[in-house]
Amino acid sequence: MRQFSIVTRINIALACIVTLAIGTMLVSYWLSDRTQNDAHAVNIAGSLRMQSYRIAWLSQQQEQAKLQDALQQFNTSWQHPVFQRFLSDKQILSKFEVARQNWQQIEPAFLQQPIHSQQMELALQQQIALLEQLVLSIQQDAEQKVRSFRTLQLVALLATVLLSAIVIYWLKVMVQQPLEALTQGAKRVAMGDFTHRLTVDNNDELGTLAHSFNKMNDSIAYMYGSLEKRVDEQTVALQHSNTTLRFLYNTAQRISEHAPEFVDFNKIIAELKTVVKLDDLELCLFTEEGDKPYMQILPDDSTTDPCAQKNCGDCLTQAEAIKCDRTNYNYLLHRDRKKYGVLVARLAEGQTIELWQQHLMAAVADQLALALSLKSEEQQVRRLALMQERTVIARELHDSLAQALSYLKIQVTRLNKATAREDKATIADVSAELKQGLDAAYRQLRELLTTFRLKVDGNGLLSALQISVKQLSEQSGLQIKLDYQLANIPLAPHEEIHLLQIIREASQNAVHHSEGSEILISLQQKPDELIALAIEDNGVGIPESAEKLNHYGLAIMQERSRQLGGVIDIRRRSEGGTGVYFSFRPEYLLQQTA
Repeated sequence: MRQFSIVTRINIALACIVTLAIGTMLVSYWLSDRTQNDAHAVNIAGSLRMQSYRIAWLSQQQEQAKLQDALQQFNTSWQHPVFQRFLSDKQILSKFEVARQNWQQIEPAFLQQPIHSQQMELALQQQIALLEQLVLSIQQDAEQKVRSFRTLQLVALLATVLLSAIVIYWLKVMVQQPLEALTQGAKRVAMGDFTHRLTVDNNDELGTLAHSFNKMNDSIAYMYGSLEKRVDEQTVALQHSNTTLRFLYNTAQRISEHAPEFVDFNKIIAELKTVVKLDDLELCLFTEEGDKPYMQILPDDSTTDPCAQKNCGDCLTQAEAIKCDRTNYNYLLHRDRKKYGVLVARLAEGQTIELWQQHLMAAVADQLALALSLKSEEQQVRRLALMQERTVIARELHDSLAQALSYLKIQVTRLNKATAREDKATIADVSAELKQGLDAAYRQLRELLTTFRLKVDGNGLLSALQISVKQLSEQSGLQIKLDYQLANIPLAPHEEIHLLQIIREASQNAVHHSEGSEILISLQQKPDELIALAIEDNGVGIPESAEKLNHYGLAIMQERSRQLGGVIDIRRRSEGGTGVYFSFRPEYLLQQTA
């Protein structure tokens, strides 16, 4: 049997209701149209009786003119159009014809003279009786139409109520109940119950929707179960990742916060066993030239595992996964083509290692290699710093005490020759030179000791200059002013050291030889981006033969200026005093141009 859709059924129900309403209205209109002139017809038929009495009275009065008018009006009433509606009714038509024919028969009697009263009365009574029957028939016809109209209204009302009840019941059974079931199912799904199923058996849109709803529930239940499984898997993976990242962070922090030689490799390997969930881990550290490990961290049960007793240095020449009675995974500790050791993970028979475990051990191997590399680099830096410091000390000794001692040695040779010749003038001159040379050498020794103790600490060049200026001011009593304009210039450490030594040497020369009261130290950057240093005093000025005055100090300043690639100029000032002027291009500008 063909099943109609809900929309089609609703359309059919609406069509039935509309058809019933339209049919009822049309029939009602037709009945009302038929009864439209019934009252008028009753009135006209009733007026015929009145006119009959009037004609009889005028005939008795013998008023011929009025009688003729009354007769003409009476005949006109028989031809009134209202009676045309009843010609189709045989009963009314027959009574109408009988009454009219009877009138036509008795009409001449009303015109005869003299009038027979008894005969006229009988004819009039008969005519009135026929007219009353005609009026009664018209009245009964009108009443019958009204009864039909009432009956139609009652039938239409009953049909409407019955059809409405049927439609309401059908909507409840076919639409409301399935929709309530769907709504209840949707609420249960919203509450997380994906096991609920609908039992709507209709082969319409709601049945299709219920079937789709059940399939959707099945799909959601499957996807929800699969999603929960995936969430659990992702949660485990995130926990592994979190644990791994925390371990790597702690390892990196431990390496960065502690000196490389104090890194506790035993603690790192113990934590790695817990994180990676492998107990048989081994770490071997050895030198690049050696073939035996200088540090070997073995598993706790190494005495029962023959593979653990094997020299782990051999792992460097083996593949990543090797077979003994176990499967070994070897992770080399290497950095910048230098090998520091190997991390070995051994698996029991049937045991597997996951990808995240391999990545974690590879990352730990890289961090351990980084720690060992930092240790090696720091040791190399210390060796280089020690060699550089010794080179500086040797250069300072060569430029100061060594030259002073050579000068004194030459003077001793002159003294020996003068003594052999008993040249008293030469002996006196050499003695004075020896005394002056010894004084200069002793002064140079003290300045070297001060220089070796001098440093530029974390506060920078300005702080070191301020300390030096304060010391010189207290020792000499001179007024020393410092004009420092390099706060925004990033000087290299060796540039700061050389500038500090040049300023100190030039300031000491001014203190010892200028005989002035003020010293001005100025450091600034010129428009051409050169660093300009100026040490000026208001003393007597530098003599023409300045080399004899302080040969060693001038030589030291010249050497340091060459180290910075700059030019130093020492000259007498026109306004009095001596000026030491030095300029050089800083290293950060050279790096930009390169």
